Amino acid sequence: MPRSETRAAGAAWRSGLSQADAQARLREEGFNELPTSDGRGILRIVADVLREPMFSLLLAAGVIYLILGDLGEAIVLLAFATLSVLITVVQETRSERVLAALRDQASPRALVIRDGERRRIPGREVVRGDTIVVLEGDRIPADAIVVTASSLVVDESLLTGESVPVSKRASDTDDAMARPGGENTPYLYSGTLAVHGEAIAVVRATGPDSELGRIGQSLKAISPEPPRLQVETRRLVRVFAAVGAVATVAVVLLIGFTQHDWLKAVLGGIALGMSLLPEEFPLVLTAFMVMGAWRLSRVRVLTRRASAIEMLGAATVLCSDKTGTMTQNRMTLAEVRTPGTMWRAGRGEPDAEATILIETARRASSPEPSDPMEKAIAAQASNPAAGELLRRYGLQPTLLAMSHVWQDSGGDRHVTTKGAPEAVGTLCRLDATGQAWLRRAVEDMAGEGMRVLGVARGRVSDGPLPDEQTGFDVDFLGLVGFADPLRENVPAAISECHSAGIRVVMITGDYPATAQVIAARAGLDAGQTIDGPSLQSLDDAVLRESIRTTNVFARIMPEQKLRLVQALKADGEVVAMTGDGVNDAPALRAAHIGVAMGGRGTDVAREASSIVLLDDDFGSIVRTIRLGRRIYDNLRKASAYIVAVHIPIAGLALLPLLFGMPFMLSPVHIAFLEMVIDPVCSIAFEAETEESDLMRRPPRAADSRLLSRPMMVFSLLQGVLALAALAIVLLVGIGRDMPTDELRAFMFTSLVLINVGLIVVNRSFSSSLSVALRRPNVFLWFLMSVVATVLTVALNWPPAMALFQFGPLHVDDLGVSMIVTIGLILCLEALKPWWRRSLHS
Repeated sequence: MPRSETRAAGAAWRSGLSQADAQARLREEGFNELPTSDGRGILRIVADVLREPMFSLLLAAGVIYLILGDLGEAIVLLAFATLSVLITVVQETRSERVLAALRDQASPRALVIRDGERRRIPGREVVRGDTIVVLEGDRIPADAIVVTASSLVVDESLLTGESVPVSKRASDTDDAMARPGGENTPYLYSGTLAVHGEAIAVVRATGPDSELGRIGQSLKAISPEPPRLQVETRRLVRVFAAVGAVATVAVVLLIGFTQHDWLKAVLGGIALGMSLLPEEFPLVLTAFMVMGAWRLSRVRVLTRRASAIEMLGAATVLCSDKTGTMTQNRMTLAEVRTPGTMWRAGRGEPDAEATILIETARRASSPEPSDPMEKAIAAQASNPAAGELLRRYGLQPTLLAMSHVWQDSGGDRHVTTKGAPEAVGTLCRLDATGQAWLRRAVEDMAGEGMRVLGVARGRVSDGPLPDEQTGFDVDFLGLVGFADPLRENVPAAISECHSAGIRVVMITGDYPATAQVIAARAGLDAGQTIDGPSLQSLDDAVLRESIRTTNVFARIMPEQKLRLVQALKADGEVVAMTGDGVNDAPALRAAHIGVAMGGRGTDVAREASSIVLLDDDFGSIVRTIRLGRRIYDNLRKASAYIVAVHIPIAGLALLPLLFGMPFMLSPVHIAFLEMVIDPVCSIAFEAETEESDLMRRPPRAADSRLLSRPMMVFSLLQGVLALAALAIVLLVGIGRDMPTDELRAFMFTSLVLINVGLIVVNRSFSSSLSVALRRPNVFLWFLMSVVATVLTVALNWPPAMALFQFGPLHVDDLGVSMIVTIGLILCLEALKPWWRRSLHS
């Protein structure tokens, strides 16, 4: 029977609760699980989507086209409306599962003592006061105080972010529960994992009162902010609706009172209103979000909330967890140091002295190791432990060391020991010189972020084995250091973040010394570090000041991670937060962009996030930001084009009426224009390659709009100049006294060419015209080929000419259209540098 530490004999925990008492407490306090989320059902999500202005605009446009007899356009718009609803429902339904995942994490099976007998019950039926038995490999079902322990080691990274498991001891008093973290404590926490040893503990808190439950309560209290793009599009819809309504009424009144033809006035007003209807906006937003998610998936990034894509380009601060995010979340043997030699991983094979030390540490470990440091020792050892293991001596509160007694095939016995360096030094009875070397070596290795163990061995004489490890005569061999390696691509990724104006902040539950070492190796300024207790003493105002210059936060609790994210947001930052543990979930959910690790990450972290890195690659975060910036850039280009192109279309609907001429546009013409505009906006612009300075410019302002004032002015200027070019064409046609059908062909061809000119101008805001024309975009050139083909057919094939009400278009007329379009392009290109600086603001 392993030696164990025990509280007062005859304690009530030995027999546990009675089954009757347990059932009564279960009825009184509830199940050991987190409260059910007041999540939205599918019907409520659908209802919320139907109230969105963009969906209403899609629906209204579809109905109008249906009334006007344009069945094809109506079907397309209504299909996009349905697709928008489906996408939103799927995304919102998945996000509602976050608390369900947390409840599953919190409710494993449990071994309890009731009525003096051990029995296995569902974790959700554990109650406060239960006596639980914790064995190696068990998931701990509730927060509890240890009353007996035998070499118990627990992995608490789920709550603390600390990569190294911690030892547990029995409680000598009736302690109150403390917060997670720290070595050699008597506290166990729901959801954590026993990786070594065993224990008996008394439950102190279950369900929402547990440490894991507090995280669940934090998640439940966090209301995600509405996507900024959604807010922006609502504003655009209101603006367009107001302008369209005023323009429609004005045209009806103007034509009605001046020409006394109210039917013509109403038809003209409807035509103008339709030409101003920006039904492309919802199409573009849907297409860009879907295509953006697809592009991110190609670099192994899963988009759980499409709204995160729009925010990626605006991220100003990237808050990163250390363990499992910047590091590999696996312990490796990094260094072996003896008084006579030193070996480091990656510098060849260890020499004979270092090899002996490693083999000794292996024999002082479990034959089937589950502890991460013991696994690292076993991975480095050249030979498996041989011989017969006679006895194990476990960790004790007063002596943090463990020893194994072995007997080899020849009958010789020896003892191997490893543990805390000072404990092993005590067992070896080191002299003053040895103690001084030990202190210097431990400080040196710990200063480099290593976890250090001392190793010793000795011969065992025949006869009975001693009861305590102190009964052996052992010789000190040296030290072994362990580290959680930094991911290889992290320094380059952080460097690229800095060049893009994105600040990287490390927030970890690990110790400050370890965090500082990893931060320095990653390329962060680790000169100033704030730990959890110091953070607790700061008020919000001081914290906002401190967080502007501090890049490393260590020994941080879950609610403190959340507080840091909220402080950054309150300071005007756009925050991306990475993490993989349950302790990261509240901060992931509160951040503008929550980025979870998909491989090592917990279900709770993945469900709370908006983006999941499927390959756990920190470098994928930078690729994701790059793609996010490209997507948003192209979305702005498409939006600017939409605004610009509607002005000449509206002008072609209005100008003939003002001159007392017949309508130039009919539903078939509008359908043809939409065949150009819709694919260009939703596919061609989305496929545009990134600007050359994409990752060298600072993030866009946190309060920037999709169509900022400079962008809107430039878009309106494009539209006005395009309308002026179209007016020139109309005046030329009137001057030639062209028949109505020929004038219609002349005007429509000019409008299509001017449309192409606006596309060319908006392809790039930073490149010259020659560079922009050479940029690859297969979708755009394919679309232009189709448009040219259809327009040629419409201008030359008699049945199509009859459908479009076109007369013949002469070569000189086409020449005028080309000259006007080229003049428009050159004029806008000449004006573009005046806006270039402000367009990226």
